[in-house]
Amino acid sequence: MKRVAVFPGSFDPVTQGHYRLVVDALELFDHIIVALGVNTSKTCMFSSTQRLGFLEKTFQHLDKVTVDSFEGLTIDFCQAQNAQFILRGLRNTQDFEYEKSIAQMNKKMNAQIDTVFLMASQDNQALSSSILRELIKNNKNVDPFLPEHLSYEDLC
Repeated sequence: MKRVAVFPGSFDPVTQGHYRLVVDALELFDHIIVALGVNTSKTCMFSSTQRLGFLEKTFQHLDKVTVDSFEGLTIDFCQAQNAQFILRGLRNTQDFEYEKSIAQMNKKMNAQIDTVFLMASQDNQALSSSILRELIKNNKNVDPFLPEHLSYEDLC
């Protein structure tokens, strides 16, 4: 059976940390769906169309990765995609506590789908989309923190 994982997020914007996590996870899965969760109640710096474009540009060169978007619950999207796994990255203990609760609820809603946690590499543990948004708002070049196929000019 093909091992399919969904890596959900708002990706506002996608970071080098997101990219590295997917690349590292390719050793574990046959296919990864990077899934932009569209939450109409959340205010984002970039539109869902822009974020989807950023993701497509970031992952287009990886054959085992596709990009998609969804509304609603991640667990329902996983089921619709026949994915057996949800991929999540952890930078610190706060991430773990937050993600653990969601993983437990997802498991109660669908026992067939497991959450797999991967630790962020040491050089990406301080990196977050929130920090990048602040840097962008203050006209700082964020190229060192973006995936190699994306640049500050793409965001502006």
